[in-house]
Amino acid sequence: MSLVLGIDPGTAATGYGVVRRASDSSVSLVECGVIRTSASEPLQVRIREIYDAVFALIGRHEPDAVSIETVFQGKNAQSALKLGHARGAILLAAAHHEVMIAEYAPRQIKKAVTGTGNATKDQVGFMVQQQLKLKEIPTPADAADGVATALCHCMVGSVLI
Repeated sequence: MSLVLGIDPGTAATGYGVVRRASDSSVSLVECGVIRTSASEPLQVRIREIYDAVFALIGRHEPDAVSIETVFQGKNAQSALKLGHARGAILLAAAHHEVMIAEYAPRQIKKAVTGTGNATKDQVGFMVQQQLKLKEIPTPADAADGVATALCHCMVGSVLI
């Protein structure tokens, strides 16, 4: 049995999901949610809040691995830089707990969970619900994306960083 903490990083909303993979390869949801920070706070405060929350999640669940989505190379360089700060806080929290870290591209996560790298957020949420046999799609979408990141690691293996 192993636990994987999947994280969809963001400075406003960081989605996460903890999944348990049993020895028979079945996967179940342990917890999912969103770490929210206030846009009115300075960036360094928001980054510290993300670090503190992820550090606490890792301490509470003691996962065998943390899987994280890579930075999407969009047109807005400022957004990519802020996302990089959030990822750094998450990676540091995992490193402080000496947990293995794996990273996956957004398209790789979508493909592992839905079968196509061009899936919409709604399709990802639906497939997370189906694969984990949940009564409802995890909400908000950031939480479903965190769960999808954990599922990707369970299916694909590890791309270690």
